[in-house]
Amino acid sequence: MKYVVDTSILLGSTLSKEIEEGSLKEQKDIEIIIPQTVLAEIEHQANSSKTSGMVGLEELRKIRRLHNQGRIVLTITGERPSLQEIAQANSGALDELVRKEARKSGATLMTSDYVQAVISEAEGIDVMFVQREQREPELRIQDFFAPDSLSVHLKDGVPPQTKRGKPGNWRLENISDEPMTLQQLQKLASSIIESAEVDKDCFIEIDEEGATVVQLHEYRIAITTPPLSDRMEITAVRPLLSVSLDDYHLSEKLKERLKEKAEGILVAGRPGAGKSTFAGALAEFYQKQNKIVKTLEKPRDLQVGPEITQYTALRGDMEKTADILLLVRPDYVIYDELRKTKDFQIFSDLRFAGVGLVGVVHASRAIDAIERFIGRVELGLISRVIDTVIFIEDGEVDQVLSLRLIVKVPSGMTESDLARPVIEVLDFETGQLQYEIYTYGEQTVVIQIGDETRRTHRKKQKRRENFEPKSTAVIPVEAELNRKHVVLTVPPEYAKTYLQFYVDDEPLFTSKTSRDGQIRIRKSTLYGKKLTEHIKNRRSIYAKE
Repeated sequence: MKYVVDTSILLGSTLSKEIEEGSLKEQKDIEIIIPQTVLAEIEHQANSSKTSGMVGLEELRKIRRLHNQGRIVLTITGERPSLQEIAQANSGALDELVRKEARKSGATLMTSDYVQAVISEAEGIDVMFVQREQREPELRIQDFFAPDSLSVHLKDGVPPQTKRGKPGNWRLENISDEPMTLQQLQKLASSIIESAEVDKDCFIEIDEEGATVVQLHEYRIAITTPPLSDRMEITAVRPLLSVSLDDYHLSEKLKERLKEKAEGILVAGRPGAGKSTFAGALAEFYQKQNKIVKTLEKPRDLQVGPEITQYTALRGDMEKTADILLLVRPDYVIYDELRKTKDFQIFSDLRFAGVGLVGVVHASRAIDAIERFIGRVELGLISRVIDTVIFIEDGEVDQVLSLRLIVKVPSGMTESDLARPVIEVLDFETGQLQYEIYTYGEQTVVIQIGDETRRTHRKKQKRRENFEPKSTAVIPVEAELNRKHVVLTVPPEYAKTYLQFYVDDEPLFTSKTSRDGQIRIRKSTLYGKKLTEHIKNRRSIYAKE
């Protein structure tokens, strides 16, 4: 039986698995025909340092190996397409060349591309449409995460590392002492890409030369290769907790403002401070207020419910997406995040259109978030675009500012003829004036008036550092193994509590127990394997608060 294959079925392990495990397993005298068109497209993607191209090369190796083993006959046929035809791949030019080869050889066209399958049927070509299935890969990015891991950092030639803890109180440690190899990283990248293409809840957000960004459920994964990075690297980040607005213990005054008045909100903070987590909680808060909520994200990594639609850049342009958003009439839009001048302009345009907005922005102080609008938006309009700034630090609401525009003599000046429009930046909780923003000559100046009042400054002395336990009391842990998990159970009074777990006086990890006082860890993960070994060796497992 002859089969002509297209690119879609080679970008993954679909073809090799069909031969080894699927519908082709029992067939005899299988001839797989790969047109030069398909090879050229995969080669082009690989030469462009796209992860999908590397996945295709690995699948070609597997097919050649099956040929060498005598399982199939592999034939390369046809002529290489021109550069113009490769450039027009998205318009279907290469697909037509593959169909032409199937007609010429009288073979069945095997594809995972639905459009290709339907067009082939319409042209009278025998088609075998293979639906991609989600299979359990040998190596998963999830296996590198401990229960309290914030992120995982994997690089060729370097031992795998993870950040463990919580925002503002984490430590970096090696997952193992063995350096990662290029082959391991390529295999892991292949499984990530394959999972993203099969699972409807996962997205390949960016696939450019040297860089691929994938949203794999709650994991945001960046894959970089030379020439962008000096070596291949995979970085995966996940939110440790899914929280609601109530978990931030906001004042009733602030809750009322968010509910009734605030419509131009900035959520600011340093990288990893917990901005997106708070923005996600705010989105859920508005959704429960019977508001239509949408998000603008690239990548789409906010953890929100299915009622909230997550939009990304349309053809790489957020402005086009904003045009669509106005047609769906949202009450609130979460813009994650504002980086470039165009993002700030889109934010302003949506705000003037009457849409309630929450923008996420990087800043080391709350006032810095406002300063990023200066020069991008006319000074007199800033207070109409932004009415509330919420600064997040170490996963907590650290400072809240409000803005108002008045005409006055700036603080420190005395002559009445120096009166001018001034944006007053106030501490929201106390009403104390913090900053004044106004033009002085040809410059726009930001003058600090009062002392900053920040919540987390008062709390830092109370924080535990380096995960030191609050108590030396030993908490008994019951450890058991089931078919897929290691289950650790503590007494009921320690339910929903952060505990440090030990094995023979050696700290293992910190995690929060469930309402049943349990922690379930997959056996296939690194820590699952460690715990399984400790349990079988009857080592002492206990916890401290």
